[in-house]
Amino acid sequence: MRKEKLIIIFTVLVDVIGFGMVIPILPFYVTEFGASPFVITALFASFSLCSFFSAPLLGALSDRIGRRPVLIVSLFTTAIGWFVFASATSIPLLFLGRVIDGLAAGNFTIAQGYLVDISEDDKERTANLGIIGATFGVGFMLGPLLGGVLSKVSHAFPFWIAGGMALANTVTAYYFLPETHNKREARTPLNFNPLAPLARALLDSKLRPVYFSWMLFMLAFVTSQSIFALFVNDVFGFDSFVTGMLFTGVGVIVALNQTLLLKKFWLRFFRESTLQPIMFAALTLGALLVTLKSLQLFYLSLVLFGTGQSILRVVITSEVAGSADPQKKGETLGILSSILSACMVAGPIASGALFEFHNTLPYFAAALYLLIGLTVALRSREQTSELRIMTDRVSGVDKP
Repeated sequence: MRKEKLIIIFTVLVDVIGFGMVIPILPFYVTEFGASPFVITALFASFSLCSFFSAPLLGALSDRIGRRPVLIVSLFTTAIGWFVFASATSIPLLFLGRVIDGLAAGNFTIAQGYLVDISEDDKERTANLGIIGATFGVGFMLGPLLGGVLSKVSHAFPFWIAGGMALANTVTAYYFLPETHNKREARTPLNFNPLAPLARALLDSKLRPVYFSWMLFMLAFVTSQSIFALFVNDVFGFDSFVTGMLFTGVGVIVALNQTLLLKKFWLRFFRESTLQPIMFAALTLGALLVTLKSLQLFYLSLVLFGTGQSILRVVITSEVAGSADPQKKGETLGILSSILSACMVAGPIASGALFEFHNTLPYFAAALYLLIGLTVALRSREQTSELRIMTDRVSGVDKP
């Protein structure tokens, strides 16, 4: 394995462990300041809102000046954000820490850009993005466990460790990570308007359906995940330990699919354009099975959720990276992150409101999003097939 790939995998792993480490601790830490539940959710939303604007801008900046300097600055700023958060003495300082981190939330996007840069063909690009996705899953399994152990020292201690890990990541990237995006348009003017990449995305007729599919997928994912713990406690009586084990089980399914099955099975027997509708259908079925409140069908739905989201996430990301202008791959990957951030702001609010009416409504909503996504994916596949047939006929091949 190439040195650059190993360093990027390590960078993502450490970054996600640091992030996952503090998620279960953050509400307990913030309540020490007398914060209400609304303030706690607002802290989560403040990070997502800032990253909504910053991710595409940082991606575009990495296209312009290179991946390496943007990643190093992003990692360093993440460390500062966690240190401010850990040392906060008031609620405004807590928000400042999350805003600083959110404004530099380009780590994952730029890491994806690195792996796209060093990919030699479409299959290697998809496989590389699968590896980084699996690394994300492993980090999210290890992070909460480590955070629980460190919180025994104090609720602030995991945040200091997260900042230290981000700082160590900065040093590693500075000394060992080379630049991979060497074919840059240095004369291209840089627009610092954070909405400019999003405006270009809306005008991009080629990628607009893919962005729309991604939005529907992420809305369904965030909607179902944000009330997952409440749902399993309400319906099956599962406590926090069992819920954590369920998340771990899904994480194992995700890692298995993205490391082993993606290359050995899914990409071997299916086209990427075929995998999109298959996984949308699997996720739709999974969401509907949850609404039946049967424990056996619920476990089956977790398998469908783990498989569907792990493959669909990689396939859509790969399609966007492969179809993007070579000089704007960082920007397009940043747009995906921006869409995810927007869904992370809107999804939990809508999901919580639906849950208060009936505990199955969020999963019916998720199934609706996914069903629309399935329709878009099928239509896009049909158009791709028609275009391929026309191209073959023009070239004199005329394949069925």
